[in-house]
Amino acid sequence: MDVPVWQRIYEQIDDPNFVLISAAQDTGGEAVAGPIFDAAGATYVQVVDEDHVISQAFHFVNVPSAAWIDENGSIVRVDEGTYAKTHVISAGDQSFTFGTDEYAPAVLDWIANGAHSRYVQSAETVAGNLRPLSADEQRADAAFRLANLFRAHGQAGKAEHYWDMAQALNPESINYFRQNLTLSEEGSAGESFRARREAYLREGKDYYRPLDIGAR
Repeated sequence: MDVPVWQRIYEQIDDPNFVLISAAQDTGGEAVAGPIFDAAGATYVQVVDEDHVISQAFHFVNVPSAAWIDENGSIVRVDEGTYAKTHVISAGDQSFTFGTDEYAPAVLDWIANGAHSRYVQSAETVAGNLRPLSADEQRADAAFRLANLFRAHGQAGKAEHYWDMAQALNPESINYFRQNLTLSEEGSAGESFRARREAYLREGKDYYRPLDIGAR
Protein backbone atom coordinates (compact mmCIF):
# COMPACT_ATOMS: atom_id res chain seq x y z
CA MET A 1 0.00 0.00 0.00
CA ASP A 2 2.84 2.42 0.82
CA VAL A 3 5.07 1.31 -2.06
CA PRO A 4 4.31 4.41 -4.22
CA VAL A 5 4.87 6.73 -1.24
CA TRP A 6 8.25 5.20 -0.42
CA GLN A 7 9.19 5.45 -4.10
CA ARG A 8 8.56 9.21 -4.00
CA ILE A 9 10.56 9.50 -0.78
CA TYR A 10 13.39 7.46 -2.28
CA GLU A 11 13.49 9.75 -5.32
CA GLN A 12 13.44 12.77 -3.02
CA ILE A 13 16.44 11.46 -1.05
CA ASP A 14 18.46 10.71 -4.20
CA ASP A 15 21.54 9.68 -2.22
CA PRO A 16 23.68 6.78 -3.55
CA ASN A 17 24.79 6.02 0.02
CA PHE A 18 21.24 5.28 1.12
CA VAL A 19 19.79 1.86 0.26
CA LEU A 20 16.08 1.20 0.69
CA ILE A 21 15.11 -2.49 0.73
CA SER A 22 11.42 -3.33 0.64
CA ALA A 23 10.42 -6.91 1.41
CA ALA A 24 6.97 -8.14 0.44
CA GLN A 25 5.97 -11.07 2.63
CA ASP A 26 3.64 -13.27 0.64
CA THR A 27 3.55 -17.00 0.03
CA GLY A 28 2.16 -16.15 -3.40
CA GLY A 29 5.66 -15.05 -4.38
CA GLU A 30 6.58 -12.91 -7.35
CA ALA A 31 3.25 -13.53 -9.08
CA VAL A 32 1.41 -11.73 -6.28
CA ALA A 33 3.94 -9.19 -5.01
CA GLY A 34 5.69 -8.30 -8.28
CA PRO A 35 2.78 -6.36 -9.83
CA ILE A 36 2.56 -4.14 -6.74
CA PHE A 37 6.19 -3.06 -7.13
CA ASP A 38 5.79 -2.76 -10.90
CA ALA A 39 2.71 -0.56 -10.61
CA ALA A 40 4.62 1.85 -8.35
CA GLY A 41 7.61 1.94 -10.68
CA ALA A 42 9.80 1.03 -7.72
CA THR A 43 13.51 1.61 -8.34
CA TYR A 44 14.79 0.66 -4.89
CA VAL A 45 15.72 -2.91 -3.91
CA GLN A 46 12.70 -5.22 -3.84
CA VAL A 47 12.58 -8.63 -2.17
CA VAL A 48 9.76 -11.18 -2.15
CA ASP A 49 9.89 -13.11 1.12
CA GLU A 50 7.62 -16.15 0.71
CA ASP A 51 8.53 -17.69 4.08
CA HIS A 52 8.39 -14.49 6.18
CA VAL A 53 12.07 -14.98 7.02
CA ILE A 54 12.59 -11.27 7.66
CA SER A 55 9.73 -11.02 10.15
CA GLN A 56 11.05 -14.14 11.87
CA ALA A 57 14.54 -12.65 12.10
CA PHE A 58 13.36 -9.32 13.54
CA HIS A 59 10.33 -10.77 15.36
CA PHE A 60 7.96 -8.48 13.46
CA VAL A 61 4.27 -9.16 14.06
CA ASN A 62 2.98 -7.75 10.78
CA VAL A 63 3.85 -5.57 7.81
CA PRO A 64 4.82 -2.83 7.44
CA SER A 65 7.67 -2.87 9.93
CA ALA A 66 11.23 -1.62 9.56
CA ALA A 67 14.80 -1.76 10.77
CA TRP A 68 17.38 0.97 10.23
CA ILE A 69 20.88 -0.35 9.60
CA ASP A 70 23.80 2.06 9.54
CA GLU A 71 26.96 2.04 7.43
CA ASN A 72 28.68 -0.19 10.01
CA GLY A 73 25.98 -2.84 9.78
CA SER A 74 24.52 -1.99 13.20
CA ILE A 75 20.77 -1.89 13.75
CA VAL A 76 20.03 1.60 15.06
CA ARG A 77 16.25 1.49 15.14
CA VAL A 78 13.48 -1.12 14.97
CA ASP A 79 9.83 -0.20 14.55
CA GLU A 80 6.45 -1.76 13.85
CA GLY A 81 3.59 -0.16 11.96
CA THR A 82 5.89 1.91 9.78
CA TYR A 83 3.40 3.36 7.31
CA ALA A 84 4.73 6.21 5.19
CA LYS A 85 1.56 8.25 5.69
CA THR A 86 -1.87 8.23 7.32
CA HIS A 87 -4.43 6.12 5.48
CA VAL A 88 -8.22 6.16 5.56
CA ILE A 89 -10.17 3.14 4.31
CA SER A 90 -13.92 3.30 3.80
CA ALA A 91 -16.21 0.28 3.88
CA GLY A 92 -19.84 1.17 3.26
CA ASP A 93 -20.81 3.83 5.79
CA GLN A 94 -17.83 3.09 8.00
CA SER A 95 -14.19 4.12 7.76
CA PHE A 96 -11.07 3.59 9.79
CA THR A 97 -7.74 5.39 9.93
CA PHE A 98 -4.31 3.86 10.33
CA GLY A 99 -0.72 4.86 9.79
CA THR A 100 1.11 8.06 10.64
CA ASP A 101 2.63 11.06 8.93
CA GLU A 102 5.52 11.14 11.42
CA TYR A 103 7.57 8.15 10.39
CA ALA A 104 8.81 9.24 6.95
CA PRO A 105 10.19 12.56 8.29
CA ALA A 106 12.06 10.59 10.97
CA VAL A 107 13.69 8.48 8.24
CA LEU A 108 14.71 11.65 6.38
CA ASP A 109 16.20 13.08 9.57
CA TRP A 110 18.28 9.94 10.10
CA ILE A 111 19.57 10.04 6.53
CA ALA A 112 20.54 13.70 6.93
CA ASN A 113 22.10 13.42 10.41
CA GLY A 114 23.22 9.81 10.73
CA ALA A 115 24.26 8.81 14.24
CA HIS A 116 23.39 12.33 15.45
CA SER A 117 19.73 11.95 14.51
CA ARG A 118 17.49 12.17 17.56
CA TYR A 119 15.55 9.20 16.19
CA VAL A 120 18.47 6.77 16.45
CA GLN A 121 17.93 4.30 19.29
CA SER A 122 20.51 2.95 21.70
CA ALA A 123 21.61 -0.67 21.44
CA GLU A 124 19.69 -1.39 24.64
CA THR A 125 16.49 0.10 23.21
CA VAL A 126 16.86 -1.82 19.96
CA ALA A 127 17.39 -5.07 21.86
CA GLY A 128 14.38 -4.34 24.04
CA ASN A 129 12.21 -3.70 20.99
CA LEU A 130 12.90 -7.14 19.51
CA ARG A 131 10.04 -9.25 20.74
CA PRO A 132 11.25 -12.54 22.28
CA LEU A 133 10.06 -15.73 20.61
CA SER A 134 8.74 -18.57 22.73
CA ALA A 135 9.57 -22.19 21.93
CA ASP A 136 6.09 -22.66 20.43
CA GLU A 137 6.49 -19.57 18.26
CA GLN A 138 9.78 -20.92 16.93
CA ARG A 139 8.10 -24.26 16.17
CA ALA A 140 5.32 -22.34 14.45
CA ASP A 141 7.84 -20.62 12.19
CA ALA A 142 9.28 -24.00 11.19
CA ALA A 143 5.79 -25.41 10.52
CA PHE A 144 4.92 -22.33 8.46
CA ARG A 145 7.95 -22.85 6.22
CA LEU A 146 7.16 -26.54 5.82
CA ALA A 147 3.61 -25.65 4.79
CA ASN A 148 4.92 -23.30 2.13
CA LEU A 149 7.38 -25.93 0.90
CA PHE A 150 4.68 -28.59 0.53
CA ARG A 151 2.32 -26.11 -1.13
CA ALA A 152 5.03 -25.21 -3.65
CA HIS A 153 5.42 -28.91 -4.49
CA GLY A 154 1.70 -29.46 -4.90
CA GLN A 155 1.22 -31.50 -1.71
CA ALA A 156 -1.89 -29.72 -0.50
CA GLY A 157 -2.70 -32.15 2.32
CA LYS A 158 0.69 -31.82 3.99
CA ALA A 159 0.69 -28.08 3.37
CA GLU A 160 -2.64 -27.71 5.16
CA HIS A 161 -1.45 -29.92 8.04
CA TYR A 162 1.60 -27.77 8.75
CA TRP A 163 -0.32 -24.54 8.10
CA ASP A 164 -2.83 -25.53 10.79
CA MET A 165 0.03 -26.53 13.09
CA ALA A 166 1.68 -23.11 12.70
CA GLN A 167 -1.53 -21.30 13.58
CA ALA A 168 -2.24 -23.62 16.52
CA LEU A 169 1.25 -23.07 17.94
CA ASN A 170 1.03 -19.29 17.48
CA PRO A 171 -2.67 -18.34 17.31
CA GLU A 172 -1.94 -14.65 17.98
CA SER A 173 0.24 -14.28 14.88
CA ILE A 174 -1.06 -11.46 12.71
CA ASN A 175 1.41 -12.53 10.02
CA TYR A 176 -0.19 -15.97 9.74
CA PHE A 177 -3.69 -14.57 10.04
CA ARG A 178 -3.27 -12.05 7.24
CA GLN A 179 -1.36 -14.48 5.04
CA ASN A 180 -4.24 -16.92 5.37
CA LEU A 181 -6.67 -14.15 4.37
CA THR A 182 -4.74 -13.49 1.16
CA LEU A 183 -5.76 -16.98 0.07
CA SER A 184 -9.44 -16.11 0.57
CA GLU A 185 -11.79 -14.12 -1.64
CA GLU A 186 -11.99 -11.16 0.74
CA GLY A 187 -8.24 -10.55 0.87
CA SER A 188 -6.02 -9.38 3.72
CA ALA A 189 -7.80 -6.11 4.50
CA GLY A 190 -11.41 -7.25 4.32
CA GLU A 191 -14.14 -7.89 6.88
CA SER A 192 -12.24 -10.57 8.83
CA PHE A 193 -9.22 -8.34 9.30
CA ARG A 194 -11.37 -5.37 10.33
CA ALA A 195 -13.21 -7.58 12.83
CA ARG A 196 -9.95 -8.72 14.40
CA ARG A 197 -8.65 -5.16 14.50
CA GLU A 198 -11.84 -4.01 16.24
CA ALA A 199 -11.54 -6.87 18.74
CA TYR A 200 -8.01 -5.76 19.58
CA LEU A 201 -9.24 -2.21 20.13
CA ARG A 202 -12.07 -3.38 22.41
CA GLU A 203 -9.60 -5.40 24.46
CA GLY A 204 -7.11 -2.53 24.64
CA LYS A 205 -4.48 -4.57 22.78
CA ASP A 206 -1.99 -3.43 20.16
CA TYR A 207 -0.52 -5.86 17.68
CA TYR A 208 1.92 -3.15 16.67
CA ARG A 209 4.13 -1.73 19.40
CA PRO A 210 3.34 2.02 19.47
CA LEU A 211 5.84 4.13 17.55
CA ASP A 212 8.20 6.04 19.81
CA ILE A 213 9.11 8.98 17.60
CA GLY A 214 11.13 10.87 20.13
CA ALA A 215 14.64 11.48 21.38
CA ARG A 216 16.77 8.50 22.35
